[in-house]
Amino acid sequence: MAKNNKSRPIKPSKLSVYLYIPNIIGYTRVLMNCYAFAICFSNKWLFCALYFISFVCDGIDGWAARKFNQVSTFGAVLDMVTDRISTACLLVILSQVYRPGMVFLSLLALDIGSHWLQMYSTFLLGKASHKDVKDSTNWLFKAYYGNRMFMAYCCVACEVLYISLFLLAQNETEKKLMDVLKASITEGSLVSVLVVLSLFGWAIKQLVNIIQMKTASDVCVLHDINKKERP
Repeated sequence: MAKNNKSRPIKPSKLSVYLYIPNIIGYTRVLMNCYAFAICFSNKWLFCALYFISFVCDGIDGWAARKFNQVSTFGAVLDMVTDRISTACLLVILSQVYRPGMVFLSLLALDIGSHWLQMYSTFLLGKASHKDVKDSTNWLFKAYYGNRMFMAYCCVACEVLYISLFLLAQNETEKKLMDVLKASITEGSLVSVLVVLSLFGWAIKQLVNIIQMKTASDVCVLHDINKKERP
């Protein structure tokens, strides 16, 4: 009998997956964010630089995962958890320096809630990625996840808006959000221009989050209905 000379693919060890290049980038992002938030009020510009670099690394680790064939479920979860926690921390800070603070806390709840539901509904449908929305009937939802450049613009606009608002808060005292927004539009500084330019992309991302939450909730409800219909 002829021997089968075809070599079987080598199964990676648990440690090797933890040490994938994109996952190492993810650990670096976590450390960078920890330091950034530790000095956020003592050095605002350094905080914003570190926060934005960490955000940019979100795209780099995805590229590295595809480039080196190191895509992993752990890496995808680490990536999303890092994104959600870092944005949540910044929104909590903004809720303390602006009034009404509930605006930012509501955005935090929408961001985490919509993504958590989307991830859970993805597992219920047996999909490999939460970005697989080809079967969605909503054109904006499909456009957001189907076009990398469009999604990148919305995500960047959202983070730039939050960073800009943090820079516009000159101190830790409470300020009215609408007063700061009106002043930034008339002021004409670089930070003010960034606020205006990022508002459109931010608004689209919040709309997508609402659609995402509704769509994912429908999947969960339909799953329950179908489960009860089974004999």
